[in-house]
Amino acid sequence: MTQKHSAAHPPRRKPAYAASASASILAACAIAFTMPAAAHQDDHPGGITSEASDAVNAPFDIVHAKIRAEDDIAVFHIGVSARAGESRPAPSGQLAGSEVFSYVWPTSIDPYEVGFERDAGILALAVTAHPDFDDTPLYDENGDGDRGNDGDLWHSHWVVLGPDDACGPDALKVIDIPEGASPRLPKTWPGLPILIDSPGWVPVIDGDTVEVHVPFDDISAVQAASYDGVTAGLRVNESVHAPLLCVADVLDIASGDLSLPGQVSE
Repeated sequence: MTQKHSAAHPPRRKPAYAASASASILAACAIAFTMPAAAHQDDHPGGITSEASDAVNAPFDIVHAKIRAEDDIAVFHIGVSARAGESRPAPSGQLAGSEVFSYVWPTSIDPYEVGFERDAGILALAVTAHPDFDDTPLYDENGDGDRGNDGDLWHSHWVVLGPDDACGPDALKVIDIPEGASPRLPKTWPGLPILIDSPGWVPVIDGDTVEVHVPFDDISAVQAASYDGVTAGLRVNESVHAPLLCVADVLDIASGDLSLPGQVSE
């Protein structure tokens, strides 16, 4: 993670591995037209830009990623080639082995700033959908009176990521909480044995963009941070034990190399 890319750097080519998503993800995402990154950039300047590519399905093909600070609000933004949020996992009928689709902003923000232990791992904001389980027990996203049946709707999380070869070579996972451990956790932790928070911030998905507005008591923690943008598929372990939630398929990375080149509000 030593190479840095400025926001003004020419748009990169997509990495070859971006086409290596699982068959289920590819089947779920219809290939459609793509739009040039420059067209999106006209409406959303700054941040990390990336060329559109027919090697990545349009709803996950990142052309722009950005975090900007507006007073005490951090605005997390990802732009894709087309139809953001259209593709979600097909239900499998069980938790074990089930899939999660996600839009993710890995950051350099210390996890302590949002309620976890200091230096616990890589803090990332994630917008996820997964029809086989619900991990936002405090909220009724679909408004039907049942708070436990709406995991298939796009919703937001803080997650703390770290490496685990059990998920695959050089793969990341949401860090597990060992049995008997009592780490510092946010008040809206959903009770899963992983470093995850369910704060209830509703993502705004419109056309080719995904945005989340996140309040901070101290916005300076965000202003000093660097970031990247990722689309990915995650998978629950077949045994539903540690590692519980692996990053199984990286679909696209805004920078191309996860170097976190983005600078907030630039």
